[in-house]
Amino acid sequence: MPTQRASTTPVRDAEAPATYRRIVAARRGGPDVLELVEEPVPEPALGEVRVRVLAAGVGFPDLLMREGTYPGGPDPPFTPGCDLIGEVEAVGPGATGVRVGDRVAALTYYPPVFGGYAEVVCLPAEHLVPVPAGLDPGEVVSLVLNYTTAYQMLKRVARVARGERLLVHGAAGGVGSAALQLGRLYRLELYGTCSARDAEVVAGLGATPIDYQHDDFVQRLHALPTGAGVDVVLDGIGGAVSLRSYRALRRGGRLVLFGHHSTLVGGRRSPRKLAEFYASGAAALLANLAPDGLRVTLYQIAKLRDRRPDWFRADLSVLLELLSQGQLAPLIAQRIPLAQARRAHKLLGRGGVTGKLVLVPDGQ
Repeated sequence: MPTQRASTTPVRDAEAPATYRRIVAARRGGPDVLELVEEPVPEPALGEVRVRVLAAGVGFPDLLMREGTYPGGPDPPFTPGCDLIGEVEAVGPGATGVRVGDRVAALTYYPPVFGGYAEVVCLPAEHLVPVPAGLDPGEVVSLVLNYTTAYQMLKRVARVARGERLLVHGAAGGVGSAALQLGRLYRLELYGTCSARDAEVVAGLGATPIDYQHDDFVQRLHALPTGAGVDVVLDGIGGAVSLRSYRALRRGGRLVLFGHHSTLVGGRRSPRKLAEFYASGAAALLANLAPDGLRVTLYQIAKLRDRRPDWFRADLSVLLELLSQGQLAPLIAQRIPLAQARRAHKLLGRGGVTGKLVLVPDGQ
């Protein structure tokens, strides 16, 4: 995008409204702590731009932050939402590389910002990624967190090679379905745990579905006629699943731990599950000391983004190009009005959501 000369006053859209609405988690707790508030539209600070949100993702980290179990998450009151796409509405002093009207995407893990559940958000200009015109905002916002997470785990962490076997837990969810779509592009042999009702979806993504409620995935994978075990496991569940995932690997295998799904029960914090999660994760990481050629790695998109912001921009740009070419087709579970964020959290907390939940401005 063209570079703007730094200015001392914001450049703004003259037609921008004077107030905006956002969702606020006023305290720790369930979905009912989410409140819709209306406030004066903020002016972007030094190096920031104000983005009018076209779509915001609803992800499991939002539930963890609301419950207070996400490592490094914000304290109440805060606005949830880790990924968004929008249009630049105002450019603050010193912000370069963007103009009013540009369409951009952002991962909003910038404490205390977060803030995707809003009509407008002020963000550092340097962290925005340009979005090609004509792409569906709901599909684009699916790339920012879910597909970038899947891409980086496969390419940056596990470094998958054509023909390797991949097991994805929660294969019908946002990150899971993204990993399967990418795995098919990379010519991997795919397996995915899911419920029986999602087996058809997982099979349609090119994977062999494994019913986690009735099948032992370790036994299934070790009984494969062409050799026991898989090369890579992506585990966003955690807890006891992590230890079993390690046992599903064959020599040279890589287990990537990236989620905290098992720490919530019915979308609510479970102290017992939380303790089990950290104990099992520590045990899995200790397995790195074993001389069996297996490797266990922790992945968190925000930490890698902060260490290598160039990777995040490059990887999301690759995904946007794949979307433009029609090689990716994000699964959108529902598009839900911003004011109904509570309903989105209840749906995600109950489980069984196929693909990505997306919040959109009311009336769209």
